Amino acid sequence: MPVWISGTTIVLVALVLLALVTAAKGIRTVPQGQVWTVERFGRFTHLLNPGLNFIIPYIDAIGQKMNVQEVVLDIPEQSVITRDNATVTVDGIVYYRVMDPAKAAYQVQNLQAALSAIAMTNIRAVIGEMDLDQTLSSRDRINSQLLSILDGATDPWGVKIARVEIRKIEPPENLIRAMNLQMTAERERRATVAKAEGAKQALVLEAEGRRESAFRDAEARERMAQAEAAATRMVSEAAAGAGGDALRYFVAEKYVAAFQAIAASPASRLVIVPMEAAGLAGGVTAALELLRVPSTSGPAGSAAAMPAVAPAMPFVPPSAHAAPPSAGASVPRSGIGPWSAG
Repeated sequence: MPVWISGTTIVLVALVLLALVTAAKGIRTVPQGQVWTVERFGRFTHLLNPGLNFIIPYIDAIGQKMNVQEVVLDIPEQSVITRDNATVTVDGIVYYRVMDPAKAAYQVQNLQAALSAIAMTNIRAVIGEMDLDQTLSSRDRINSQLLSILDGATDPWGVKIARVEIRKIEPPENLIRAMNLQMTAERERRATVAKAEGAKQALVLEAEGRRESAFRDAEARERMAQAEAAATRMVSEAAAGAGGDALRYFVAEKYVAAFQAIAASPASRLVIVPMEAAGLAGGVTAALELLRVPSTSGPAGSAAAMPAVAPAMPFVPPSAHAAPPSAGASVPRSGIGPWSAG
């Protein structure tokens, strides 16, 4: 049996559906981080902030849904020519935030495309004013200039540029090889300069060492000369007080010491030995004549004084019965007596 629906029921259902549609059109829930624009008959009227909002159904409509969070925009890779005609490949990123959603929605069409285009244009302008070396070593400077330029250019759009970063600056392969060769040559030059500086410093230190050594040697010779002068002065004073006998004693002692040194030399095979005491006395007298020391007792006194010195010499004749050899005879070192043995 068919069920008949009355017209009143149909009207009630239609009214309920209309109320639901009207409520759906008049109630809007905006998520956090977004701001929506409201248009009345196509004209912007106001903004809807995050949360529950109400609009006039069938009259007001949602226009643009703007993201007010900080957004990262990737700048496409592009080739840029520097001031010295070197081609480099550059890309980067831009951090921006919508500060005025109304301007961002209605002052510019396709905000991200506009930001990307203006960023690429200014990258070419900034890098084109620099040499290649400056471009590779001045990223902070490039970032600062781009930030200042883009922030000023996007202010009418209600956008705040927070940060600009150049991500890659890459020269072509042939230029990279040339730069590597240049770097190697520069490092070799520095190593050569450092080695030369080290050699120079070594020579300077060596010269300073020789100068110091010569100075010390000269000072030692000066001290020795002073000591010898003092000793000579003391001997002269002693000779002046004790007479010529004391001076002759010192000369004879030096003569005997010198002869002993000659006899003890391992390089000497033969030694000329004066076998007579008169020969030794004659040597002492010759030494005195060379020193030109005035004698208080005259020539006779010299001959008389020598016997006092002669017994002190440890000389023993080879044989008491053999005839003494003449003065100046050659005797081997292995001969008898301490004079020949040294």
